Amino acid sequence: MSVQVVAAKMAEVELKDVPTGKDLPAGSPMTPTLEGKSLGRNDPHEAISSAAASPTAEPSKAGEGSLGLLNTNPAKMPQASALKRTDPQLNGGEAFINRDGTVAEAPRMKKIQFADQKQEFTKRPSKIGRRSLSRSISQSSTDSYSSAASYTDSSDDETSPRDKQQKNSKGNGDFCIKNIKQADFGRREIEIAEQEMPALMALRKRAQGEKPLAGAKVVGCTHITAQTAVLMETLSALGAQCRWAACNIYSTQNEVAAALAEGGFSVFAWKGESEDDFWWCIDRCVNVEGWQPNMILDDGGDLTHWIYKKYPNMFKKIKGIVEESVTGVHRLYQLSKAGKLCVPAMNVNDSVTKQKFDNLYCCRESILDGLKRTTDVMFGGKQVVVCGYGEVGKGCCAALKAMGSIVYVTEIDPICALQACMDGFRLVKLNEVIRQVDIVITCTGNKNVVVREYLDRMKNGCIVCNMGHSNTEIDVASLRTPELTWERVRSQVDHVIWPDGKRIVLLAEGRLLNLSCSTVPTFVLSITATTQALALIELYNAPEGRYKQDVYLLPKKMDEYVASLHLPTFDAHLTELSDEQAKYLGLNKNGPFKPNYYRY
Repeated sequence: MSVQVVAAKMAEVELKDVPTGKDLPAGSPMTPTLEGKSLGRNDPHEAISSAAASPTAEPSKAGEGSLGLLNTNPAKMPQASALKRTDPQLNGGEAFINRDGTVAEAPRMKKIQFADQKQEFTKRPSKIGRRSLSRSISQSSTDSYSSAASYTDSSDDETSPRDKQQKNSKGNGDFCIKNIKQADFGRREIEIAEQEMPALMALRKRAQGEKPLAGAKVVGCTHITAQTAVLMETLSALGAQCRWAACNIYSTQNEVAAALAEGGFSVFAWKGESEDDFWWCIDRCVNVEGWQPNMILDDGGDLTHWIYKKYPNMFKKIKGIVEESVTGVHRLYQLSKAGKLCVPAMNVNDSVTKQKFDNLYCCRESILDGLKRTTDVMFGGKQVVVCGYGEVGKGCCAALKAMGSIVYVTEIDPICALQACMDGFRLVKLNEVIRQVDIVITCTGNKNVVVREYLDRMKNGCIVCNMGHSNTEIDVASLRTPELTWERVRSQVDHVIWPDGKRIVLLAEGRLLNLSCSTVPTFVLSITATTQALALIELYNAPEGRYKQDVYLLPKKMDEYVASLHLPTFDAHLTELSDEQAKYLGLNKNGPFKPNYYRY
């Protein structure tokens, strides 16, 4: 009998139906002994192991601390092969021959009947209370599965959080999350994150007495993770009031959202929101009676866009916007160019500490994590094409190359393209390699990078994913057609099947892979979160007239300060300039040490 068949039979056994030694007939070989003592209270697993022992297995010796349970005299025992026979009349059941020659039928083992055993693989139970989406979308994309990034999530209750009356232990109900009962799990995750976010904790300790954000009312739209929770609690410790929504429908850690709600924060987010839920949550953050935001912390620009669209008068009291993503910064520059940006905005994304650490080093680690958790793929020898060789693309390519993958790069910028060549990657056009690659990764910040034509030409089993912020890079909408079949394989993993049987593996429906399907390194997010906090402090406390209605980079002095706060983690010691050296270089001994045009 093959290992697979044995494993399948073992899976069908309901343990409560397997008898212990005291339930068996006297003298049965399934009654284990050790040094003459009955072991009738042994774990049922051990009884199963003994009964299924190989005929050639050597009996255990008395006194050995092993799982050998047949401690009998071999000279008085029949051949092991004679102890058991299979009777066809018992439909494959097993019978055992006792020592006195009588035959005893083995206890029948019941099969577990799973509730969904008769359902087809592609069918899922209908959802109760599921709200219709604002766009055409497959049912599989909205199923509430537990996520790799949300370990304690449960899909037992499929009622939309919008239909629930929710209150925390203090009676506050100004939030909308999946399950407030998960708060304890979320609190432990936040405590773990605090250990890996030294700069944010140091900032909290240093500035807590001064309360530099006293009176600030911050409305935020970012990924709601344990790391974001540390940022929110830091802002609160510095004097700010916060209301928060998620910038991605898949990245929310439900247990963390529960911990924040239990702690008194107004959080509106859960994993697996629909598009309609997404905008509803943002609106609930902004549109509340008696509360007017005066600072915006955005990731992707959706919150800023919503306020401009629905509540433009709010900008009269808003002092500034802090934006941390390529997509969101691009939107801000468009507003500024059109003369529609009516408040100062801080471009955190292009600060050195964000670009080099969050974009490069974070993606270098999280790309592998996201792909492994969703597909279990082996990278050695795989052909991979990475679209875009900015900081995110550089990190992805470095990780994949180190794992033994054959990496191609597509790029529009000749400088980035030359960097890719010098780093040992083959620069190609996507249509040149689309038929042969095993994995396609987009990280350009653009739209329609992977169009339906390329999707049609991909090889069977090709993995397609996105490492950019928005879900615009892969033309997923073109795959929502009647001739293509969608199958949900696991959380955030879909097979899209063509009529001829070819299938591609689409991850997170083209949304941000690492935060949708896994997690990202906490230490790197400490750097990003600290720059966000400092940018909020700077804009909120800046004297009138310092910042115009334009987009600004984080001052280099702040960039250097963020970096310095993280150095003690590595027991690193900076060299200090002498007065003579500082004069020779024309620098202040305390920095900044590089001009704004310096390329790190």
